[in-house]
Amino acid sequence: MRIARFSIDGNVAFGAVEGESPPGSTDGLVLDIIKGIPFADFELSGTKVPLSKVRLLPPVLPNKVVAFGRNYAEHAKEMGGEAPDAPFAFFKPSTSVIGSGDAIAYPSFSQELHHEAELAVVIGRMCREVPRERVKDVILGYTCANDVTARDVQRREKQWARAKGFDSSCPLGPWVETDLDPSDLTIQCTVNGQQRQLGRTSEMVHSIEDLIVNITEAMTLLPGDVILTGTPAGVGPLSVGDEVAVTIEGIGTLTNKVIKRG
Repeated sequence: MRIARFSIDGNVAFGAVEGESPPGSTDGLVLDIIKGIPFADFELSGTKVPLSKVRLLPPVLPNKVVAFGRNYAEHAKEMGGEAPDAPFAFFKPSTSVIGSGDAIAYPSFSQELHHEAELAVVIGRMCREVPRERVKDVILGYTCANDVTARDVQRREKQWARAKGFDSSCPLGPWVETDLDPSDLTIQCTVNGQQRQLGRTSEMVHSIEDLIVNITEAMTLLPGDVILTGTPAGVGPLSVGDEVAVTIEGIGTLTNKVIKRG
């Protein structure tokens, strides 16, 4: 099931996305409005609205976004290092999250903004110290993410809070796909229609199970929390006016335009 969060006539709701459409288009897609929230038992209302008539919002509002760095060997090499022996985590605040169609605001303190296409895992239930064999039980589904990074600031500062945590640095969407095997999916990024990144989730150094076991050893994850699983090689610059799109096989396309921060 594809679960979207949306706004219509000033009201926010979740809905199941039904139908098929060409890549990058919402033509032919409708939302069956959900009674309740997707983190508990829910029913489909049978009330349907065309997706083209609503505003898509970030598919979840996470309490925290836990991101893992250098989880693809070729990306680690292009950044001048090796993939870490153990998962390497950092955080993006909830205020960094935007949805598909929202604008990425180029931060005034950076002159080198980069895209990083990633598979995002959405947590479905409160969990701590999750054993490997139970990881699938705590996952609601998967969505597309862009770990937008102020690369010059990342190089200059010892920790990455500003470089990766500024407002609008975590686009998520367009929806959560709950019925998906994430082990070997194509992940790609285009800027203004030109391909920049192309990889497969099977190239991850540390698996989704590794990442969730690692982080839940230390902290509790809450429903709606998001895990970013790393980016393939090919990261590169974004400029004001660019349109950046992250497409993941079996999920869809997350699209955002870069604007000057006002």
